[in-house]
Amino acid sequence: MSLSQASEIVHVPDDVNEILDVFPEGSLTVILRAKNEMDSRLGGNKVAVRVVSNRKAKKLLSRTGPLTATSANVSGQEPLLDCVEAAESLRGAEESIVGVDGVCEGGPPSTLIAWHTVWDSPESSSIEVIREGKISSEEVLSWWKSRI
Repeated sequence: MSLSQASEIVHVPDDVNEILDVFPEGSLTVILRAKNEMDSRLGGNKVAVRVVSNRKAKKLLSRTGPLTATSANVSGQEPLLDCVEAAESLRGAEESIVGVDGVCEGGPPSTLIAWHTVWDSPESSSIEVIREGKISSEEVLSWWKSRI
């Protein structure tokens, strides 16, 4: 999704625009405060947002608007690259799945950052790298320190 699409569902502070301009598209996922509470599987009032880099995904999102989805893996486990296996691993006992047959490219995941605006304390002005991925924690925190 684009940041303008994301702003339909989350509060996007100006400094999020800044960091996303510095690092490559798709390399960062930023947890932001939702405008309206969402399903708990999507984060409730704290929603992870990623601006995609894939050309086909961008085209799809330009037609559908923002897409909300859970990650393709159980938190803390390695992502599954086979689409059907990933759907099966996330399926609830009473749910059926309709999978798209395919395999993802793989590689490191996006770096997941909890933005300072998601903290319950308004005094918090720091960000936290939750999961290191394509961009190292050092790079992210160095960028953050250079702007404060």
